[in-house]
Amino acid sequence: MKNFFISHRNPLMVVLFLILSGGIFSYFQLKTSLFPEITFPKIKIIAEAELQPVDKMVVTVTRPLENAVKQVPDLKLIRSTTNRGSCEISAYMNSGANIDLSQQRIESQIQKITNSLPPGVNVSVEKMNPAILPVSGYSLESHTKSPIELKQIATYTVKPFLSQVSGVSEIRVIGGKTKEYWLELDQAKMSALNVTPDQVSNALSQTNFIKSNGYLSDYNYLYLSITDATVKTKSDLENLTMSRIGNRILRVKDIASVHIEEGVEYTRINANGKDGILIAVIKQPNANLVDLSDDMALKIKELKRILPAGVYIKPYYVQADFVNESVKSVRDSLLIGLALAIVVAILFLRSFKASATILITIPVTLCLTLMVLYFIGYSLNIMTLGAIAAAIGLIIDDAIVVVEQIHRTHEEHPEEPTVTLLKKAIDYLFPAMLGSSISTIVIFVPFVLMTGVAGSYFQVMTNTMIITLICSFFVTWIGLPVIYLILTRNSQLNTIGKHAEAHSVKNQKWIAYFIHRPYISIMVMLLLAVSIVLVFPRLETGFLPEMDEGSIVLDYSSPPGTSLAETDRMLREVEKELVKVPQVQAYSRRTGTQMGFFITEPNTGDYLIQLKPDRDKSTEEVIAAIRAKIESTQPALKVDFGQVIGDMLGDLMSSTQPVEVKIFGNDQEKLQFLSKKVTELIKHVQGTADVFNGIVLSGPTLNIQPKFSALAQYGISPASFQFQVQTALQGNVIGNLYDKQQLSPIRMVYPGSRSFGVNDISRLKIFTPAGVAIPVQSLAAVDVKTGSAEVAREDLQSIGVVTARLDGRDLGSVMKDIQSVVGSKLSLPAGYHITYGGAYADQQQSFKELLTILIASSLLVFSVILFLFKDFKIAFLILVISVLGISGSYLALFLTHTPLNVGSYTGLIMIVGIIGENAIFTFLQFKESRVDKDKEQAIIYAISTRLRPKLMTALGAIIALFPLALGIGAGAQLHQPLAIAVIGGFLVALPLLLIVLPSMIKKLL
Repeated sequence: MKNFFISHRNPLMVVLFLILSGGIFSYFQLKTSLFPEITFPKIKIIAEAELQPVDKMVVTVTRPLENAVKQVPDLKLIRSTTNRGSCEISAYMNSGANIDLSQQRIESQIQKITNSLPPGVNVSVEKMNPAILPVSGYSLESHTKSPIELKQIATYTVKPFLSQVSGVSEIRVIGGKTKEYWLELDQAKMSALNVTPDQVSNALSQTNFIKSNGYLSDYNYLYLSITDATVKTKSDLENLTMSRIGNRILRVKDIASVHIEEGVEYTRINANGKDGILIAVIKQPNANLVDLSDDMALKIKELKRILPAGVYIKPYYVQADFVNESVKSVRDSLLIGLALAIVVAILFLRSFKASATILITIPVTLCLTLMVLYFIGYSLNIMTLGAIAAAIGLIIDDAIVVVEQIHRTHEEHPEEPTVTLLKKAIDYLFPAMLGSSISTIVIFVPFVLMTGVAGSYFQVMTNTMIITLICSFFVTWIGLPVIYLILTRNSQLNTIGKHAEAHSVKNQKWIAYFIHRPYISIMVMLLLAVSIVLVFPRLETGFLPEMDEGSIVLDYSSPPGTSLAETDRMLREVEKELVKVPQVQAYSRRTGTQMGFFITEPNTGDYLIQLKPDRDKSTEEVIAAIRAKIESTQPALKVDFGQVIGDMLGDLMSSTQPVEVKIFGNDQEKLQFLSKKVTELIKHVQGTADVFNGIVLSGPTLNIQPKFSALAQYGISPASFQFQVQTALQGNVIGNLYDKQQLSPIRMVYPGSRSFGVNDISRLKIFTPAGVAIPVQSLAAVDVKTGSAEVAREDLQSIGVVTARLDGRDLGSVMKDIQSVVGSKLSLPAGYHITYGGAYADQQQSFKELLTILIASSLLVFSVILFLFKDFKIAFLILVISVLGISGSYLALFLTHTPLNVGSYTGLIMIVGIIGENAIFTFLQFKESRVDKDKEQAIIYAISTRLRPKLMTALGAIIALFPLALGIGAGAQLHQPLAIAVIGGFLVALPLLLIVLPSMIKKLL
């Protein structure tokens, strides 16, 4: 490497310029999103079977589907929920399974059993990832248009127009009313003319069609011949021929009236207190969220110009706003931290050139990192940006160490030219640079062992850190000297030392004081070890770090069987309270449907509440206020609060709730009894909220049991009997009318079907094939049954599931209290047992994996040091000191009341590598000094020499991470625990490296 930096100065300058240019280009080309685009190892199957009773659904649909899915390879867990007419099955695959292949296998297994399922069962299979949830939503409102007209505008104008935006996967239209042609039968006329409902349906099915007759060739032209017997207008439908009675032609209008009505819907959509339609935007998995949002905003402006007068479209949720704020806050934290760290370098080195070198080196490193992220397909998201922000301290560490060594070499040899000194400093540092960089990088390698949601996201974070640190090593090794040369006016002279005397390192007297008293270091080590043992059990614990998103998801359910109108009335009262909350900016409400891929009863739904950005209360405080208002005004409503992204992650995991108690058993009544007892116990545990016993009852059932002998006597088939009953209650869709390039259903009903009540069943008449009307009591027994509960199952066994959210306490302490009270006050029958799931189970799994990662990382650091210095005792000493640095992280978390979660645990693991890295430089300095000094003098000289860079790197890293540790800004809370853990570790690292390490080196060698 003789004169490498001089001989290759110009090419390297060009390379640095290309890196800067490429980094800027990559920054603007990188896709922006909230989280990395990761497909979770979860596949959901939803089956719908025409409102069959729960017990029959379990036997005929749920169990066959479970058994089919259970045969799929890589299946880890299967859970199901069955209610009236539908079941929802979640298949959790092993980490690393090919989710696309698993979905195909599940669909294949389901296809095999399709013939054994009841007729009419509709099965949908979806792999779960963030792309299936809306990224933005708009409400379509009008004071002049009917719900039918509004839905037509949404379906035929808004949806196609917005679908043109690049990156849109789907535009979902939620709400509104469907236009239907109602054919109301006149029973008296039907009886007089001996016409049955079946005849009306058959007449329409045999008439309302369009078919090809084949081709006709004539005079060199080929004609397509078609028979168009479709019904195109209301008049066509009224004049449709039913049959011929003697000389009389019987038409539809002779036995029925035809008019346009709103379709039968069991959903209700509300936006800011007004009935309307919600337009949900689903993005393609690889689309740039921010670009999509910007393009959609422009498209909405164009759309407003073409919408009919009196129709308005307004946003109620835009995820990109939070993403932009999150990216901006993390970026600002990074830039502020970088600026403060440069100030530290200036204060210590008192050299503009040295500080400017650091200032230029770090952007080059960041640009190279961005280029690599772009080429491997990563996006700019809260995890990758957070990783760069967290690694900025290590980047500064690398740059400061090299610049400080060059600067010291200048001070010690003012007579030598810069070129010679530069090569000498780099050659001297290179082994330590390589060893320390490897020791820091290897701590992130074991993160491949992490599974689940945390593993999916934090592996992206640790991969980004590895990329950043590798880029930092190459830039500081090759690029930094070139930058230093560029800033040097005449590299053949030592500009610092032109008029200065040589400055040798001043030995620090206090080092000898501690070296001669090794018991102090031993006491410090014991004290730190004891603090780890004492503080760790007292730490608050959580799972994923929480963020204040500024939006709330409010799930609700009214009592089982509550009508849609009554549920809507209760929610109108809730909305009167919502508008009084000063922090609420806008809201939307879905009743009978929900965001995402779920089965939903008509008495359940959710709100999406958007809060004002400049509010004076946190989201959790607003949630508490809204919860109190609802509980006081509408106690019959069951409510459950969360935040949008937290709910999204919950939907993608095994449970949406932090607390989940699962009771396994076979008897549904016993499971419900035990669930209620557990619920009462959990309600009294401090820190729980929205406690739910998991018992979801359907509404009452009107059971009409045909008398088969009576049906046979009158020649009525069971299918005809059911068809006529449905005609009276809800009506039957018997065809479609081709209405202005769209299909409008034709529904055959009896007059007064919308007001048909339980007591009206007694006056219902059933037509025989001869057209004679028979009272329903003569043909069937009618009784009312109470609603049945949903059936939850896990791995083919029935379970009761009690859930709760947290309120003011950490997950670990709440679960400890719950386990204690449930274990002491609940006695389980034989054959029943309890397990704890939810975020707690994911936390325990992640903590086990992180402990394994911590041990593996420590052993890898030990191996690197042993390979570098070939001394077992030194390698073990550095490992012990590195692990003791965790005590500082624990203390920082404890004093700031920050939970030990996946983020802060990652910070603990980082500290092991950081302390090991710094210890390598110190011991290398000691080995070099032993050439011409005795052991004690070499130790004192090594510590004195490394004192300035250690203080600089520690203070620089702490200050660089400080803005992140404050958690200011949207999304910053996600990385706050990591930053606090690293800062705490850095503070303890200083006495470990400056006092304990030299004392132990003297004692061991």
